[in-house]
Amino acid sequence: MNKPALHLNLVVKDIADEMRRRPDRGEVASYIPELARVDPKHFGIAVFDDEGNLACGGDCDMPFSIQSVSKVFTLTLALGRYGDRLWQRVGREPSGSAFNSIVQLEYERGVPRNPFINAGAIAITDMILSGHQPREALGEILRFMRFLAGDATITIDEAVAASEQRTGYRNIALANYMKSFGVLDNAVDLTLGVYFHQCAIAMSCKQLAMAGRFLAHNGRNPATGMSVVNPERARRINAVMMTCGHYDGSGEFAYRVGLPGKSGVGGGILAVAPGKASIAVWAPGLDAAGNSHLGRVALEALTKRLGWSIFGA
Repeated sequence: MNKPALHLNLVVKDIADEMRRRPDRGEVASYIPELARVDPKHFGIAVFDDEGNLACGGDCDMPFSIQSVSKVFTLTLALGRYGDRLWQRVGREPSGSAFNSIVQLEYERGVPRNPFINAGAIAITDMILSGHQPREALGEILRFMRFLAGDATITIDEAVAASEQRTGYRNIALANYMKSFGVLDNAVDLTLGVYFHQCAIAMSCKQLAMAGRFLAHNGRNPATGMSVVNPERARRINAVMMTCGHYDGSGEFAYRVGLPGKSGVGGGILAVAPGKASIAVWAPGLDAAGNSHLGRVALEALTKRLGWSIFGA
């Protein structure tokens, strides 16, 4: 093992050890019954660097519900199909509001502020669904995730999907409100069915970090050498992750971590150090904005120790 890889391994191991001992773990997402059952003591981290080295620690092999981290990949898929026409349906601006805000959607006449708040992600899912049966659309999303991660074992946690469908009243309201303004083309129940299942995809930190590598390497998957998106589109996806990836906590994440990132209420965060690494962390306890508390703390420690912030060391 070369010196940079050895140093990365030591840093990641130290951070995993520190996170395991910390008492401040946040609160799990209790409004989704299946997520409420997850032990907040879990912590995992995985880093794939530009040389293909993997450094990981904690529960890095344990699958968890990626929830809104899936929105990065559905956005990528939809951009591949629609190109910049996609932005006629969804904005690119930070929300400054909670991820499931109805007030903001009403103020802006049904047009979601960005593709990473729930309303925006539902609109993106609706675009992927158009011209397909729900099973086909979901299959396309799952195949894309498996392709990027190089792992055909990635599946959907049906218990989590069912739990979300039973309790997703706010998302149902958002979808119906958008439908009333013509933002959604498909039947609300079909679009939401795909959306709830995409959020219930279960992945480990290792799998998620692997899947995100194309965003750290100008749109190319270094594991296969294949281009997923062109360099300009990869930069733009990273830009939206930087400004919108943590909802009304995006400014705090940029200030403390300094990397493009996307969180999910399952406690996962995918972060991108352009030209350097893709990083996935998982800690189920959330902060007040619905983002992983220890996940952010761990990423802040990582970028400080390695000098990976895009704003400089």
